[in-house]
Parts: sequence; C-alpha cells; structure tokens
Amino acid sequence: MKVVVAMMKHETNTFSPLVTDLARFEAWGLHFGPAAERAYAGTAMPMGAYIRLCRERGAEIVTPVAAEAMPGGIVTREAYECLASAIVAAVAAGCDAVLLDLHGAMVAEHVADGEGELLRRLRAVAPHVPIAVTCDLHCNLTEAMVTHCDALIGYKTYPHVDMAEVGEQVARILFDAIDGKARPRMEWAPIPVLAQTLRMGTDDAPMRDLIAEARRLEAEGLRAATVFGGFPMADVAHAGMAAVVIADGDGDAARAAAERLADLATGLRDDFLYGHEALETALERAAALGEAGGPVILLDHADNCGSGGTQDVMGVIAAVIDKGLRDVAVGAVYDPAAVQAMAAAGVGATVTIPLGGRIDMPALGLPGRPLVVTGRVKVLTDGRFVVRGPMYTGVTVEMGPTAVLSIDDGRVEIVITSHHHEPWDRGVFTSVGIEPEAKRYLLLKSRIHYRAGFAPLAKATITLDGEGVTTSDNSKLDYREIRRPLYPFDRING
Repeated sequence: MKVVVAMMKHETNTFSPLVTDLARFEAWGLHFGPAAERAYAGTAMPMGAYIRLCRERGAEIVTPVAAEAMPGGIVTREAYECLASAIVAAVAAGCDAVLLDLHGAMVAEHVADGEGELLRRLRAVAPHVPIAVTCDLHCNLTEAMVTHCDALIGYKTYPHVDMAEVGEQVARILFDAIDGKARPRMEWAPIPVLAQTLRMGTDDAPMRDLIAEARRLEAEGLRAATVFGGFPMADVAHAGMAAVVIADGDGDAARAAAERLADLATGLRDDFLYGHEALETALERAAALGEAGGPVILLDHADNCGSGGTQDVMGVIAAVIDKGLRDVAVGAVYDPAAVQAMAAAGVGATVTIPLGGRIDMPALGLPGRPLVVTGRVKVLTDGRFVVRGPMYTGVTVEMGPTAVLSIDDGRVEIVITSHHHEPWDRGVFTSVGIEPEAKRYLLLKSRIHYRAGFAPLAKATITLDGEGVTTSDNSKLDYREIRRPLYPFDRING
C-alpha cells in the first residue's frame, strides 16, 4: 500500500501587507521529499499522526512536501504552484490513498480557494483514490473542498492542541473505508456568520458549546463532526463559519447533523462579536491587577502575526511604557534591522534605536510608526528552540537572529526577532533567558494561541485594543468580496 502524505498550510490575511512567497515558507517550515517525513515524524501534528499510522500499517509513505508559512498576506502564484504541483505529481505517479494536512484559508494571487483548487487537481489526476484532509479550526470551508475529498475534519481546540488527535481520527476513517469497514458519507452546511477570532476560544462560550455538541454527535455514532469558526481576515466570498459531518453510510444523518450545528451557531451569532474597550481603561485595570503580583497577560491582539499581523506595530507597547508598568516582558517584536543594530553594538551595550513600525499597512491607511527606544542589549541568540508545550509539540521554531532589549534597568524587556512568530510557547522567553512566570506582566502579540503555553501562568488576562491588520473592529476593514447576507454586516434569520 502506497500513501501520499503531505502538508500545505497557510492562513491568508488578505488585508496583510506581508508577502507570502517561498522564502516565507522556508522561514517557518519547507521540506521536500524524505526530509518532510523526517521533519514531522514524532511530532504532535496531523502529519505526524499520518506518518505513525502509515508505519503501523506497513505502508509505503511518499512525502512530496511539508510546507507551512506563518500567516500573512496573499500567497504568490510561484509559491502556490511549487507546492501544489509537488503534491499533484506525487499522486499522479500512483498511490492507494492521500492524507493531507491543510489549513483551509489559503488565498493565492490567482486562486481564492487554495485548498479547493488543490483537491480539484488531485481528483482530476486520481478520481478514485481516497483522500482525507485535516483542516484548521479557522478554515473557510468551500463546496470544492468537500466535493473533492472523501473525509474532511477540523480541530476542536483553539489553541490547537488536538492536531495529532484529529489527524488520527480522519486517517482512521479513510483506512476503515479502504479496509471495507466503513462507508463515509460527508455533508456540510455554511453558516452566514463572520465570527471574530477573539470569540472562538474553545474554553469559552459560544465556541465551547458548539464543540460540546459536535462531540456529543460523535459519541452517538457519527464518525466526525466539525464546527469551523472560519477566518474573518480574508476578504473572499467563502469567508465565514461552517459545519461538516461524516456519517457511516447514512448521508441523511450527516446532513441533519451538519444543519443542526449550523442552526446552533447561527443562533449564537451575537456572542461571536468582540466587545471593545478603550486602551487607557484597559491599562488602568492592568495597573491595578499587577499590583497584586503576576503574571498578568496583556494581549496586543490587533497585531498578531499568527493571524497575519506585521508584528511591528508599537502603539500598545508605547502605551504600556508610558503607563509606567514595571517588570514587563514583551514577546515579540519583528524587526530584523533592530536585531542587526543590537548585534553590532554587542551584549551589554546601551543603544538608542527606532524599533518596529517599519511596515506600512495600506489596507488600514496606516503608515509604519517606529518607536525610538533606549536600552541595554541584554541577550543575542540564534532564535532557535524546540516546542515543549502542548501545541506544535516537538517542532523546532526558528525565530531567526533574536535579541532582548532591556529598558529602564529591566522595567521592560522586549524580545525582538528576525522571523515572525506568535508566542504560544514559553520558549519565546525561556530561549532568551527570561523566566515568564517571574514577570509581573507578559505583553504578548497574540489572540488565543497564547493560552497553550501561558494560560497556566496567568493571574489575569486583558485584551488591549491597538492597531493592526488583525483588528477585531470590522469598521476598519474594507470588505468587498464576502458573500451577502453575512452577519454582522446584514440581518439574518435564525
């Protein structure tokens, strides 16, 4: 038995100015051929689960590519075609099954539905080969994605700590079908709601309640039930929530369950909107909470590179410094030029540098605004560490050349990186000698994923509404391609 196992993942923020080319994939993870299997075998990723199950069956494994880029702007035609063609060629060469680790929100220069187009091409070269797909909870599901595969599933956790679990679940569905033990029937239902990412945490209502219902349906006999929160930072016609269900031989049961999940989500639509708070008001609360000890987590969520942010907007950081908060660790600011300047000065040197603000954001009409800071170069590293926390466990992170700038004798310590990386693991700090549990405040450019590594430490968490292309304020974004009607832009029934 020959199985093609591949990964092609990107969450595309169409408002982001960051170019997602092959170099951006290389910065996070781009492996071809046997190197792809070596990179992900033994990891808590869908591809890691696929490899393990294939080895258990004694299958021949073909890994044409494993590619993932940190979320950013639209994928270039060159990058898309390079990755997609590698997978299509491997399947066209002949195989008995295909296991794909995708995202579900990839938008390329020439293809609005990156995953749907890949699956369409695979069906064209191998119309009868069974295909299973794992997608992110933030998948913007499409008819093409469902039509051109046999089984599709999404994560049930955000932060995504169940990636290997759902990869195994969908692979077992496919293998059971191949072995004649199951007849998967898949149905889906779009949900006319553009939910906001800050309201999708699966430990919180409303997403918690939808996931609980999906698990109940599985416990009653369905092979898989998924509710996708969708990715709202994509101005495409298929952006929004969706449900997909796999039943064993019973299409009517799958359809009824998908529609039930869709109806429940539609009824909770108001709960999927984030409530804003003035930055100064939030900082007042932070100051009061911090007096009792920490860590208090402060989220600069509008500039989260894990959703395509530039990670160099300095407004919230400047406000925290001006507020006089002390014993603050910031993770992290993307600024390769600042790292180079600090490296040239050397550890222990005092430098005055423009930090961040080097990237304009045309979609918001915002120019980059650097913050001039003076501090001591505390640490210089290569930015490499292995994730030990529950999300991306075992994966090697490459933050690129990295520095720590200590301001006011350590009142604020800022981790500055040369590659984009969202702080979901404590390694962002521990790899540069900062003990996050000992800090009064952790200022993180994150939305929900920070919970994987930092929630157990948090005495409290406060969202700080700054600027950036991952804003939760829809009025700042010019949506032109989204389908209508779509809540909250339109009134809908349900």
